[in-house]
Amino acid sequence: MRCARARARQRRRSRRAPRAVTPPRAARFAPLAAPRRATLPPTPACPACNSSPRAAGGKKKVKRSRRETFNIYIYKVLKQVHPEVGVSKKGMSVLNSFILDIFERVTGEAGKLARFNKKATLSSREVQTAVRLVLPGELAKHAVSEGTKAVTKFTSA
Repeated sequence: MRCARARARQRRRSRRAPRAVTPPRAARFAPLAAPRRATLPPTPACPACNSSPRAAGGKKKVKRSRRETFNIYIYKVLKQVHPEVGVSKKGMSVLNSFILDIFERVTGEAGKLARFNKKATLSSREVQTAVRLVLPGELAKHAVSEGTKAVTKFTSA
């Protein structure tokens, strides 16, 4: 039984057009030689059998760089507010970009405040002031109250 990776590789191979293969020199000049045995390609690494790609004769696995997003958190909050509503991939991308933008603005402002006050550490006070400066009116008040609630919950636990 082959793993999913091996089956996918086999499908890709079967889609390719057959190549014109010239027989080896010995086979061309010695037609009466014993027939050659077909060898199977090495099997890829399979998580079920705990074999490494090197042991299976394959190439070393290239680790993909992870891209961190706020998608799961956006989805959790959406389900708390509107359990029956979903969000498209493009909508999620827009919300993720929005959160990253606000995060950069707040952290930039908090960093400026810390530098201005000659402090090496960002405290909750700098972040709170940065939120008040970056976000408009009522939104800033709600953000500050939610932030204060989160900090008190964190310190009490």
